[in-house]
Amino acid sequence: MTSRTSTFEAAADRSETEFGNLCDQARDLAESGHLKRAAQLYTQVLDGDSHHHRPMAALGLAVVRHTLGDIGTAREAARIAVDTGHPEYAPRAAYHLALSYEEEDAAEQAEEAWHDVLAAGNDRYTPAAHYGLARIAEGRGDPETAAGHWGRVLDGPDRGLAAQAAHDYGERLLARGDVDMAAEVIRHGLAAEDHPALRLLLGAVHVERAIGEFGAVVDASRDDEAATGEPGTAAAAVELLARLLAVRGDTEAAERAWETGLTHRDAATAADVRARLRRGFLDPHADTAAEESADRAAAGDTVAWWDPYLEAAVAQGSTPMLAGELFYAVDRMYSRLAMPLVDDETRAAALRRTLQETVRSPGEYVWGRSLHDDFRERLRRAAGSDTDVLPEGWPDHADRD
Repeated sequence: MTSRTSTFEAAADRSETEFGNLCDQARDLAESGHLKRAAQLYTQVLDGDSHHHRPMAALGLAVVRHTLGDIGTAREAARIAVDTGHPEYAPRAAYHLALSYEEEDAAEQAEEAWHDVLAAGNDRYTPAAHYGLARIAEGRGDPETAAGHWGRVLDGPDRGLAAQAAHDYGERLLARGDVDMAAEVIRHGLAAEDHPALRLLLGAVHVERAIGEFGAVVDASRDDEAATGEPGTAAAAVELLARLLAVRGDTEAAERAWETGLTHRDAATAADVRARLRRGFLDPHADTAAEESADRAAAGDTVAWWDPYLEAAVAQGSTPMLAGELFYAVDRMYSRLAMPLVDDETRAAALRRTLQETVRSPGEYVWGRSLHDDFRERLRRAAGSDTDVLPEGWPDHADRD
């Protein structure tokens, strides 16, 4: 009887050895890119009566089939591995299954798979499971449940994953306006791993806090009568608030901040805000004699026609767009004027047509009408006339004259 039992045990050992060899061969084939042959060998192990190598083969088949694009079969194999309860291959298979469902945004199935990872009790994979569950809870709008899972990841043994989770969670907290909590989470992540992305996010926290402080100064200058005695402080707060809002990408809020300052009830503050908004603007009359400057002021010509567009561009954060329009218009005008020179064209009719097209070019833009009107007014003053010297509709209908 003893001899017979030993014989059966020896046969079983030989079978397990053979199954182990098949798994090793399948792994080597998979690593060398022979996925279909690897899948066949893993399937052969699963179809056999192996207890020891069944979890390994099921996980291997899940990975290979997923790579081949056979998602359904891959998930079936992963569930086989999970059901074995193996301390290593079961949580790995559940992890693979969860990621597979996340790729399809199948939140419920992914959540179940992540719980299978936790149930396996392998500390190597529990932080990843909590991370997955935190993201799912956030996705369904349950930040309280998510917070518990975030905390388990941040305090877990995987420091690299803790830093990654801190960045993810910190961004979400900032988006919700919870700046203080975001700062705490980010510092926790930095303690786990000093990463540039976390440093950048911490800088964003400081920006948000600065926006809050500058906004408080602006609000106080509007609500508190005593604060209007310091126009420089309020104006500086308006500028810094607007520029930081633009940096954050909130151009509408930045424009509102500038408008708040420009329409401030304290005239000195409003003037200071406008000066800050116009910092660096070109003075088209800087070299004009004092007498001529006085004449321009008397005529109401104290700023260039383009100033309102520059002011709006600064306030709206659209200066690059305006500059692009101007360069494009100049490029088109230059090309049209240059062609007669290149072609040595001297006929009056051709030159007139070229000039008409060139002068019309700015009319396609919002600022074009102002350019035409400014030229009309300057020409009228230069001619000493009380009425327009240009025909109605010029330059759009210049060819009719």
